[in-house]
Amino acid sequence: MIGKLTGVVLILALGAAAGELAFHRGHGAGPAVRACGPAPRYIFAAHQNSVTLRTAAWSVFGRPETGWEVYAPLAAHEIGVDCPPDTEGFAEALADWQGDHRLPSTGIMDEPTLRGLDRIWQGRRPFVVVSAQGVCPAPPAVLANARPDEGFGGKPIQLRPVALDAYRRMVAAARAAEPVLAADRRMLTIFSGYRDPAADAARCAKELNCNAVVRATCSAHRTGLAMDLYLGAAPGYGPDSSADPNRLYQTRSNAYLWMVAHARAFGFVNYPFEPWHWEWTGEAP
Repeated sequence: MIGKLTGVVLILALGAAAGELAFHRGHGAGPAVRACGPAPRYIFAAHQNSVTLRTAAWSVFGRPETGWEVYAPLAAHEIGVDCPPDTEGFAEALADWQGDHRLPSTGIMDEPTLRGLDRIWQGRRPFVVVSAQGVCPAPPAVLANARPDEGFGGKPIQLRPVALDAYRRMVAAARAAEPVLAADRRMLTIFSGYRDPAADAARCAKELNCNAVVRATCSAHRTGLAMDLYLGAAPGYGPDSSADPNRLYQTRSNAYLWMVAHARAFGFVNYPFEPWHWEWTGEAP
């Protein structure tokens, strides 16, 4: 659960976050997607991106990582292009985005650019905005029970009623649009929703891993707005394994790619380090 609280220090220019949060009051679900075509000016940038995609040694999310391939679908959606990350079209769109955000318009994904993207992604999470002000939200007064078929493996799940309703509408839309998601009813089921803060604290103390990779002292799950969705798992890994091969496997899944493209229309945003973790933004934490 790296960075859900500890990463806050890196995240927020709060004024930018406030502007992003205007989306939740009815603005669009993302940038217009432009076509992916040749862009000879960006041949070198495309080559550089093809190299760093799997080799860059960065630590944007609080843990050393190699490459940025896990974040490529979110990045492409954010810069408004339907291009693989190693193409000229992606580099051209990235250069435009960099220029709009006061970064050198190279078209090359580097650590400052990925950090800039992350500030935007994290700034869309009301939980992060509140946490950055030193506030750990209180648990909700009212929770609703998901149906057994909505919990992964029939697991009991609770969320705030409005978040659960939004989840249901989103999953129905996903299954209607993607036959593979309709065929495998496990996909997009919830394996973690509301978590009692006392139980969370006891578990993180038992595991000696509070505010680290696995569990945060003040988790977004205490709000009843956060949910971990089943997106499949790489062979040998659990659905919430933060191992790089598992996260990469999930970001290539039909479920994740559909979520990246459409979840914001239903009020959900992703915590980028964990492909499975999504938060509903229609109510304050």
